[in-house]
Amino acid sequence: MHLVDGPRPDLRAEARRFGRFMLQELKPKGPLLTPFNVITGAIILLSAVLLTIRFTKGLGAITNLSQDVPWGLWIGFDVITGVAFAGGAYVIVFMVYIMGQEKYHPIVRVTVLNGFLAYVFYAGALLLDLGRPWNVINPVIGNSFGVSSVLFLVAWHFMLYMFAQFVEFSPAVAEWLGWKRVRKVLGAMTLGAAIFGITLSILHQSGLGALYLMARDKVHPLWYSEFIPILFLVSSIFAGLSLVIFEGSITHKVFHHRVGRRLAATHGDIVRGLARICAGAMFVYLFAQILVFVHGQRWEYLGTGLGWWYLLELVGFVAVPAGLYIYGFRNNRVPVIRVAAALALVGIVLNRLNVTVIGFKWYAAQRYVPTWMEIVVTLAVISAELWVFRWVINRMPVLDFDMSESGHAQEREERAGVVAA
Repeated sequence: MHLVDGPRPDLRAEARRFGRFMLQELKPKGPLLTPFNVITGAIILLSAVLLTIRFTKGLGAITNLSQDVPWGLWIGFDVITGVAFAGGAYVIVFMVYIMGQEKYHPIVRVTVLNGFLAYVFYAGALLLDLGRPWNVINPVIGNSFGVSSVLFLVAWHFMLYMFAQFVEFSPAVAEWLGWKRVRKVLGAMTLGAAIFGITLSILHQSGLGALYLMARDKVHPLWYSEFIPILFLVSSIFAGLSLVIFEGSITHKVFHHRVGRRLAATHGDIVRGLARICAGAMFVYLFAQILVFVHGQRWEYLGTGLGWWYLLELVGFVAVPAGLYIYGFRNNRVPVIRVAAALALVGIVLNRLNVTVIGFKWYAAQRYVPTWMEIVVTLAVISAELWVFRWVINRMPVLDFDMSESGHAQEREERAGVVAA
């Protein structure tokens, strides 16, 4: 006698159906032999060979890292710069879920997806740089917790924030799989995950800067400051939003067949709004940098080569793009805004590399220069992220999830229910 009336689900049939669905989804959508696939595929294959050498023969086999310079390109660009670029996720989520700026709702999922993949791949690149990568689990299992280390804080922030971003993006996965009840539960969890994720992101964006507070005598005085955690946090705002503008413009064209009606109609307005926020954040950052410079009395360094390099970073890649942002949104010039976004991204790369590589131990007789193999591995990490991003965009409701007004209304009702509770 059955305890529950009605037909019992055939679990084997459901499992077979799910397996056929996944096999179908794993098939490529589009031609295989494209210039992008060929170039990035070759980079990934070459990187696989290089990483095999690295994990069998040690870091010294393919890098110029040493006991004197333990952190190089893989930390300076993959982690420190990559996490700054992922800052758009917490800013957009804050504006939509906390501030109620529904204008930016169409780009929430793609921005969260960008942030999640950035943390998975760039924070995952930490494993490449660790001499004993299996020790990465120590902060979790309690074997030499290292609670007095800033890296302990950063490690837990990274891990928890990746989980929070996955929860924020999970409604899209449930919709793709057709799990309506699961989608409802996950949608109700989104607001809580957003608040948790915003808090974590603010803490670890500044926490990455706090790492270099312990390197006072190693970082060049033009880039070292006791306020470097605040500077890292503020710069992550316009870094992340600049990437949203730049990458969003490319995505809008490449995946035009996946773009929803609402996003297509409001894309220009969204870009102009983000440009206004970027300009404000960049002027706050520029003012803070000038204040730190004057307070530190570092005038004597301006006449040096690194002094001119410092001025190029601040003037050419902070002040100039900030001015272009203002001109772009005031005169409705989206192409100008895209140029400003590209310049701002270059400026963030320069700033993070100046702190972590170029201005680190600038006085040393022999300076660290990354090998071509380190550069190839970095390009492979970026290529792999782009492959996964493309796979998700072509299958899940990311750019076109707002085409259903009923679904959009349902999400707002779920968030309102959580707030009321």
